[in-house]
This record gives sequence, C-alpha cells and structure tokens, in this order.
Amino acid sequence: MTQAINTQTKAAFQALKCKECGAEYELQASHVCELCFGPLEVAYDYSALRRSVTRESIQAGPNSMWRYRQFLPVNSENPIDVGTGMTPLVRSQRLARRLGLNKLYIKNDAVNMPTLSFKDRVVSVALTRARELGFTTVSCASTGNLANSTAAIAAHAGLDCCVFIPADLEAGKVLGSLIYSPTLMAVKGNYDQVNRLCSEVANTHGWGFVNINLRPYYSEGSKTLGFEVAEQLGWQLPDHIVAPLASGSLFTKIYKGFNEFVEAGLVEGKPVKFSGAQAEGCSPIAQAYKEGRDFIKPVKPNTIAKSIAIGNPADGVYAVEIAKKTGGSIEAVTDAEIIEGIKLLAETEGIFTETAGGTTIAVLKKLVEAGKIDPDETTVVYITGNGLKTQEAVHGYIGEPLTIEAKLDSFEQALERSRTLERLEWQQVLV
Repeated sequence: MTQAINTQTKAAFQALKCKECGAEYELQASHVCELCFGPLEVAYDYSALRRSVTRESIQAGPNSMWRYRQFLPVNSENPIDVGTGMTPLVRSQRLARRLGLNKLYIKNDAVNMPTLSFKDRVVSVALTRARELGFTTVSCASTGNLANSTAAIAAHAGLDCCVFIPADLEAGKVLGSLIYSPTLMAVKGNYDQVNRLCSEVANTHGWGFVNINLRPYYSEGSKTLGFEVAEQLGWQLPDHIVAPLASGSLFTKIYKGFNEFVEAGLVEGKPVKFSGAQAEGCSPIAQAYKEGRDFIKPVKPNTIAKSIAIGNPADGVYAVEIAKKTGGSIEAVTDAEIIEGIKLLAETEGIFTETAGGTTIAVLKKLVEAGKIDPDETTVVYITGNGLKTQEAVHGYIGEPLTIEAKLDSFEQALERSRTLERLEWQQVLV
C-alpha cells in the first residue's frame, strides 16, 4: 500500500515516485514500488525551485556539486562536502581537429574529488541522505569506482563501511578501496552476482546500500554532471552529449538534470541528442537499441571495460527510450577500440582515462565517422574515471622507456632510434 507522504520537509524534494505507475511513497530507504515493482525516483516541487533558485544564488554557493543542493534530495544545510564536482569542461582543440569537429567539449571527471571518478557525486548525496535517515553502516555493490568512493567518503563522514566487489577487479581499484580501511568483500562472481548478494545482505542487516535501498537518492547525484555542463557553457544546453552506459542511470540523470534546469527557468529549453557508449563484450543496452526492443536481454560480461560491465542494467530501458526520443544513438565498440580510445584522448588532450572513458571516446569517433554528429554541433563527451585505476588495460600497447647510459652519445643514439620508429609508424598510418 502507498505510504503517506511527509509534506513537512524543508527542501524541494517531496516524495519517492514510481517511474512506471506513479505511486508515491515516503522519503525513506526504499527503491522498489510495492504495487508494480517499478523503480522509485525522487520527485520535486519545481514551482518552489523557480521561486527560490537563480543563477546568481547558485554561483554564490560552494565551488562544488553542492552549489546545486536545492536540486538534490537532502535536508541538511551541511551535506558531506569533500570538494566533489565542478570539474573542468575542456574545450577540445587537438582531438576535435583529429575527428573533424568544431565545438567539442570534454567533461573531465577523471579529476573528480576525492577518488577520481564521477561516483564521488552519487556517493556524496547517498551518504548525506543515509546519515539523515539514521544509518551508521553504509555499503555498496561495485565494479570498483563506487567502492572507492563509498569507502573514502564514509571514512570522511565517520560511518562504518563494508563494500562488495567482483574478485577479479583491477589492482588499482582494489587498493583504492582498501586504503580507507573498509571491510572489503571480494566476491567470486561478476557484478550482477555481487548485486544479488548485496540485496540479500541489505534485507538481512539493515545497512544503507547506496545503490540498492538508497538508490533513489544516490542516482540524483549524477544530475550535477548535467547542471555543471549547462552552467559552464554559459547557462545553455549543448546540442549533443556522449556518455558511457553501465546501469544506464548516469545517462538518464544527465537528461533529468537538463530538464530540471529548464523547469526552474535557469536555461532555455532546446533539443539535446543523447548518445550512449558500451563495450561489445557487455552491451545489452546497445543491443536492445539496435534491435528496436523495449526490454533488455541480460548478458554475461566479457570485456576489459569492467567499470561499465553490468549485464543486467537496471535503467537500460530508460536509456534506450531517451536515445530514441532525442534522436541520439547507442553504439558498442571492441576492446581494441577501447584501448585506442584511451590512447587517442591521452595523446591529443593530455587526459588519461580509464576503460569507460576509452569506450566513450571510441564511440564518439564511431558516431562522427558514421555522420551521426554534425561537426558544428556543440558536443559534450563525458569522461567519468581516471586511467590510473585501470593501468592493466594498456600494458603492452604504449611502448617502453628507452634505457640509456648516463652518457651523451648513448642519449643521441637512443634519440635517433626513437625518431626512426616514429617515422616508420607515420608511414604505416599513411599507407
């Protein structure tokens, strides 16, 4: 039965609302509709936001994602703020020229604080809300980045933390969680198996799982990637965005963020094409899009892009719907193309991204070559994590250092060899 709604909350968020049947619930730790089993998301009073929020009030806020606090589902005047957000929106020059684009921007969450991925955004919101709801132990099911963020921000907030990951994750992501001293459970299985186990643990232990019972609040943090881009573009929306797809949540929340800024009168509404990126070794959303299906067929992941390797994506159907209705696209690329995408971004813009970013750059290139991105469109590509976390992916593909003696002639000989190799590589490219 639908629960009574708390109307006394100070903030603009009013209720949890089912995305399928519209049933409304109290603002508690719940993520599934009791009537139709659809997903719950946070509903807001946009008329109140229009009255209370201006461009000037946002710009007067902190230089972090919390400048958009009134659009986020927390009551606290002092949310958990570790400097997350307001990452660079880089106007691309060399990559844009390489691809033949005139107005390409890179939203670079590879330098996001504190753990170098966009997951710091969603966790900051989830743990702030967890604290408001009285949780003292927080947890997550993760492909790596989310575990890093949950462990780090829980440590900052003084919350007990136990996180779950697949046992075969990259070493950088394992270390990137252990350093904060959480309890780290490495599960023998893929992410979807980890997630199923965590659902049982959440029901048994009553912990706050950021991407299970706290998911409606957690997912709202991704909207800030939409808010920031709009503000950084001079309070206007782009023409086209390209973003990675794992569960599909990030994609749908950037879309929601753009629409909320329009609803609040902060930007002028305009069509924005939404295109998504997946790895061929785990591309259930891309497959559904390509086949014109309105449902997702789960797959078993087999790709180097582990951070987006979710075989049964919770928001996949909604991502397909957004791509279709905005005139965007969803594409998949091979592991070899992902590695080339990582290298392409690094050598043109000096940004080292992880495999999810390599996937996104490779799909951007594929879309341009297919004529699906107008060269004069204002296009934003989202880079969501740092390459230092997935170094294994490029080992063996980026060359080796030139080892020399501490003598000038040894240096000169090595330099000549290096230049000869460069000339040969360019000749192969031209052929």
